[in-house]
Amino acid sequence: MSARSENAAGKAAGTGQASRSPEAEAQPEAAVRRASQPEREGQLPPEAAAEVFGTALAKARAFASLLATDGVTRGLIGPREASRLWDRHLLNCAVVAELLPARGQLVDIGSGAGLPGLVLAMMCPGLDVVLVEPMLRRTSFLQECVTALDMPNVTVTRARAEELAGSIQADVVTARAVAPLDRLVGWASGLLRPGGIILAIKGQAAEEEVSAARPALAGLGARSTEILRVGHDRVIPATTVVRVVLARSGGKTGKPARNVDGAGKTVGRGREEQAGAHRRRPGLA
Repeated sequence: MSARSENAAGKAAGTGQASRSPEAEAQPEAAVRRASQPEREGQLPPEAAAEVFGTALAKARAFASLLATDGVTRGLIGPREASRLWDRHLLNCAVVAELLPARGQLVDIGSGAGLPGLVLAMMCPGLDVVLVEPMLRRTSFLQECVTALDMPNVTVTRARAEELAGSIQADVVTARAVAPLDRLVGWASGLLRPGGIILAIKGQAAEEEVSAARPALAGLGARSTEILRVGHDRVIPATTVVRVVLARSGGKTGKPARNVDGAGKTVGRGREEQAGAHRRRPGLA
């Protein structure tokens, strides 16, 4: 994670609730009101949203309202992102749900504005989702969203991922625009059970990141590494996800990465990302 923790949460996931400032205590009710406001022009969901989100669409629309209002005014997303929340962010994250189990525990590291963690929690209510984020202003916003959206399957934890290593044994760890893969897999592996899965949402440089991460993947004994394109028939462009499956026991059993789309077909090599691609996505703070 690029941001340093202002005051790390406790090691145990059960005691890792977000710290609440006095100002934050007064904001959940206001967040509830904003979540129920009608969308502004340019923020209405596209047609694909109903298909992708299904019964979670109402929560997604309420979350979009929070991102477009509080998310902008409190600096969690850039003002230009408000008009493209659905295509660039919400749908991009939601299609990753097809790679998740119906039940278990998911840890989203570097949650920021709740992308993808809160979106995946809406899509998969049977999962226990832990949002790990070190910055107070972000965890305050996340906790207000959890309250406003009535999401009992979500816990907000203020900490760096490495500070929680060994205290959580999740089934899946997710991350989006947090760090290069070689660093990310090290942080994520400390939060996973044996045989757990890392789902890293990446951009056009996914292949280059996988190549650079091979030593780290071999050291962790990764059982498989794949580059997937998900939602290719519902979102444009399809979401690129690097899926890493850890070994069920010790030992270096890593296999070469495969580059496949959501239908299991081999896809071409992506173009190299521009400089600064390893930072958070433009528009996200």
